[in-house]
Amino acid sequence: MNAGSADKELEQAAADFGGVRPRLFGIAYRMLGSAAEAEDIVQDVWVRWQRYDRALVENPPAFLATMTTRLSINVLQSARSRHETYIGPWLPEPVDTSADPQLGAERGEALQFAVLILLEKLTPTERAAYVLREAFDYSYRMIADVVQLSEPAVRQLVSRARKHLAAERRTPASAPEQRRLLSAFLAAAQSGDLSELEGLFAADVVSYSDGNGVKLAARIPVAGRARVAKFVSAFSSHFWKDVDLRWIETNGQASVVISRDGEAFTVVTVTASAEGIDQLLWMMNPAKIVGVSALSA
Repeated sequence: MNAGSADKELEQAAADFGGVRPRLFGIAYRMLGSAAEAEDIVQDVWVRWQRYDRALVENPPAFLATMTTRLSINVLQSARSRHETYIGPWLPEPVDTSADPQLGAERGEALQFAVLILLEKLTPTERAAYVLREAFDYSYRMIADVVQLSEPAVRQLVSRARKHLAAERRTPASAPEQRRLLSAFLAAAQSGDLSELEGLFAADVVSYSDGNGVKLAARIPVAGRARVAKFVSAFSSHFWKDVDLRWIETNGQASVVISRDGEAFTVVTVTASAEGIDQLLWMMNPAKIVGVSALSA
């Protein structure tokens, strides 16, 4: 093959890859809950794609999605052991969706924090089947090819995943209501008003702080309306002192970056339903919030 032909082939490889790159990132992120790991997967796929005998590939988008999903399953299997050594609760890494970044989904499914947290309870293959079906509308036959199972088995995987999520998740509040509740929570949290806080919470509200050992991050979840209200009120006098609050959109929902002296140290959001605030999510691990905090500056 001469140099000109090789250059043209590489250009075509880059075009094929670039056309589906957002989707590949979207698959990997939903599988792993980590933008950093998803980006690593996408880069790995690009390297493998360049080296692969592309003449054997009839459908590049399908081939690249399959490679991305299988690599994500492998990473997810090892990630489970890493989560076991994580200090405190593990939450998905927030991604800024205000400018429609590279999430590449036709649907917003499996993007919000509440769903990503529940997906952690599925097996890697169940998670893959659910993500490909619900977020990207892949046919059961295509998913079967990706995960190397029969079509009936894939239908069962997706059905089990749907039932699991439906059993554990309430109907989410609308986006405006979710933002209103987050705004009201911030006001009550800063004042330390116990009654105001309790009035915003569902009876079984849970507060999760993801810090991996960082200072101020609670190492165990706090559950229950009264307990969470007292927990938040207890640090109202020092946590909120001289802070700057910046509203952003992460994972398709209203969130706030909390900074002090120009340095972001927390991203906070809530999941909510007709019952009120169901979950408080405090993302404090510096490695996880660096991307969204930089964008919000």
